[in-house]
Order: sequence, then structure tokens, then C-alpha cells
Amino acid sequence: MSLVFSEIEDPPVERTPVHLLTDILIIGILSVIGESKGWEDMENYGLSKYDWLEQFLALPEAIPSAETFRRVFEPINPKIFERCFRRWIESIVEAPGAQVIPIDGKTLKGSYDREQGKSALDLVSAWSSEHRLVLGQVKQDDKSME
Repeated sequence: MSLVFSEIEDPPVERTPVHLLTDILIIGILSVIGESKGWEDMENYGLSKYDWLEQFLALPEAIPSAETFRRVFEPINPKIFERCFRRWIESIVEAPGAQVIPIDGKTLKGSYDREQGKSALDLVSAWSSEHRLVLGQVKQDDKSME
């Protein structure tokens, strides 16, 4: 797992680091999948799922604080994070073979801005039914959904 996210630099701390970067990233990702909206939600997710998380994460000093999640995630380059995340997903999803991958387009309700003349956000998503996982999502410039 750490090799997949090796492009992401562990931000320096003035003291000895007590949490592993991989643990912080995985808890953060899982909490967002679980609809977390901020740093405190990430910490609360980790605390509420601790028994499960400790089965596959090191967690040397338990769950990181909300401040630790903020300190680690804010400086991450989104393009590098996306590249690492895609690599991680590819590593856990088998070659599709005969698996059906539904592709669906949606318009996000309330994403338009009439005052500024901006149309609603249109997204196209690929979904792995077998793994119950979004494989990719792309913003479309117009409603063509191509």
C-alpha cells in the first residue's frame, strides 16, 4: 500500500511523527467514502471504526487528530493524489474480464448558478458492480455525455 502512495510526501513535523502517512491517507479516503465532510469527521470516523481499522492498519498511536488530517491533506497536490488513488484502485480491482462496468451520466442538482450564467455540473461515472466501487468519474463540459 505504501508503494502506491509513495509519490505523496509526508509533511515534516517539528516533533517525532507518531502516525504513519499510509494510515492517515487510508482513514481519510475511507471516511470520505463514508460521507465525511471535514477534518473532524475524519477523526470521528476513525474513532468509530477503530476496531475494524486496526485489523489492517498499523495505528501506532491510535487515530490521528483532526489537526493531523488537515496538516497532511492540505499540502497534497491533487493531481499526484489522483494518480496514486487510481493506482491503488487498479491494484485492488481485478481485470474486468466479463464483468459488466456500468457507465452512467448524472447532472448534479443545484450545481448551476443562474446569476453567473454557469450551467449545472454533468458527470460521467464508471461503476464496478462486483466491487461496489466507482472506478472513475469525469466532468463533462456540456450535456453530450460522450
